Amino acid sequence: MLTEDKNKVVVIGSCSVDFVTYSPRLPKPGETLHGHKFTTSFGGKGANQCVAATKLGANSYIISRLGDDQWGQKYKEYLKEIGVDVTHAAITSNSSTGIAQIAVAENGENQIVIVPGSNNLLCSNDVKEAENLIKSADVIVGQLETPLESTLEAFKLSKGIRILNAAPARKDIDSILPYCSILCINESEASLLADFAVDVSNAPLAINKLLETGCETVIITLGEKGAIFSSKHDKKYFQVFCESVIPVDTTGAGDAFVGALATYLVSHKNYPMHQIVGAACQVATISVTKEGTQNSYPTNFDAFNKQYRYVELE
Repeated sequence: MLTEDKNKVVVIGSCSVDFVTYSPRLPKPGETLHGHKFTTSFGGKGANQCVAATKLGANSYIISRLGDDQWGQKYKEYLKEIGVDVTHAAITSNSSTGIAQIAVAENGENQIVIVPGSNNLLCSNDVKEAENLIKSADVIVGQLETPLESTLEAFKLSKGIRILNAAPARKDIDSILPYCSILCINESEASLLADFAVDVSNAPLAINKLLETGCETVIITLGEKGAIFSSKHDKKYFQVFCESVIPVDTTGAGDAFVGALATYLVSHKNYPMHQIVGAACQVATISVTKEGTQNSYPTNFDAFNKQYRYVELE
């Protein structure tokens, strides 16, 4: 386990409650399907990433907003129980906790609709109250399920590694990109930001375009194909491969990757980047073999007991 006074991973982001239905396939527009299972669990990209980091041994802190409904206090108590510091997880009066309505098919594919609720109320005052924590963090992680302005303010204060997981996809994020140590996105998010359909064959072109926005490193996750990354410091493009598995539920796999990445960048900072990315891919791969989101993330997992296969791309 990491010590209490170092290796701080601070996540500024969303907490939501997941309402998940499981069915043979995803419904078509206007179609009603019979499902075979329903679950309620804790989610939200910010909390998912924070929990993933915590389970891997990070000293994790969350800056977030929860509602004063039946879910808010329960969520805060749950996070505290598993080891997340919730000092800056504020219960917000007259507000509902964010929710996500998730449909999962038998092949592991999913559809998600989110209603942000209190997540939309995360503001500059929350950042100001956590200023000392942010400045002392080794890594700060943000996403796009809470107001961009608050995340930008936190990134400006940060003296450590700043990871932006630009999800859900949106285009108007130019202001924060120069403050990103790492921009982490999937193929669809990369396609929106790069203005062309991104896949394995042209990912280096997208990465090069995104590096020109000011971020230091770009990682594009590719699901079962692993991830491709490059840095403005060397402009070499590397694809890291991951283990092939039969997916059960892909919900939250990207968050598992980000939480692992944040953890390993400080706990294994002397390892080469391809090993860190490969280890994060392995954590995400494990997560898709189980149903659910946070409960599918591995605990105290040794991801550095193997060499991850990678190639340099043209």
